[in-house]
Amino acid sequence: MLMNDTLTAVPGLRVGHYTDLEHATGCTVVLCPPGTVGGVDVRGGAPGTRETDLLRSENYVEEVNAVFLSGGSAYGLAVGSGVMRYLEAQGQGYRSARGFVVPIVPGAILMDLGVGSSVRPDENSGYAACEAASDAPVVEGSVGAGTGAICGALGGTHTATKGGIGSAAVDLGDGLIVAALVAVNAVGDVVDEQGGILAGYRAPDGSFAGTLNALRTVAHTPDPRYQRGRENTVIGVVATNARLTKREANRMASAAHDGIAQAVRPAHTLYDGDTLFALATGQHTANAAVICAFAAEVVADAIRRAVLKATSLAGVRACRE
Repeated sequence: MLMNDTLTAVPGLRVGHYTDLEHATGCTVVLCPPGTVGGVDVRGGAPGTRETDLLRSENYVEEVNAVFLSGGSAYGLAVGSGVMRYLEAQGQGYRSARGFVVPIVPGAILMDLGVGSSVRPDENSGYAACEAASDAPVVEGSVGAGTGAICGALGGTHTATKGGIGSAAVDLGDGLIVAALVAVNAVGDVVDEQGGILAGYRAPDGSFAGTLNALRTVAHTPDPRYQRGRENTVIGVVATNARLTKREANRMASAAHDGIAQAVRPAHTLYDGDTLFALATGQHTANAAVICAFAAEVVADAIRRAVLKATSLAGVRACRE
């Protein structure tokens, strides 16, 4: 059994949060060891991302130095500049032919501006998250990129349940690890293994009414007017210490989306920006197909942990309240 069952169970990875509880926002940074191969898969219909084209299998650069997840909608992409500034000072990045160090920092954002205030993470927030990064077990719940996250908000924040950030890991034997870190801000509900709602759309009495039931009421409306609850996403990182090619890392990211489909209902909607990054640090020879299978499992576990460990904030109730 793993003593650390979060993303930092993968040796060499470090995770840091920047959390602004007053304004219900924040960001999370994953710092990678040298030689980490990256991949990505974007499934949602409304993504906000950085450097995802670079991670496509056919493109040149294979290694990444960090990945960030941030609140603040597209404004939160500024976090990446702070991460680059931190890594440049450490001399970490792609070495150009002319000798420049260019940190490779993909990232994704979620919409939390309607939860606390219009304050959003910026370049300094990204730098602060890097300074806070460690290999200790990842702090979960209403922190970092999960600070202002919610789910099931089709009727506004009063129908929503608090989302958050969660992490999970599995040891496949002899120290071969697959792990995930996910910020959960979904349009849909988070469900358990039996399909029961853990967090999501609430009826007026506070019980879970189900997002799919709410969607039935707008099924014949060409442009559903639930504006306040259609700007959501699930973003995260799945990682392993297996040795994978860039193509295999991209396949791991794709397979990991099955974990979103297992734990979020409905998943990958037109109004979500669901994006998962993949990281492979390369310490173990492994069967890529097996790594992909367990990638989905740890993502589903991380999503459920995110809402179970979240706490109420900015008037949005956590799932246990």
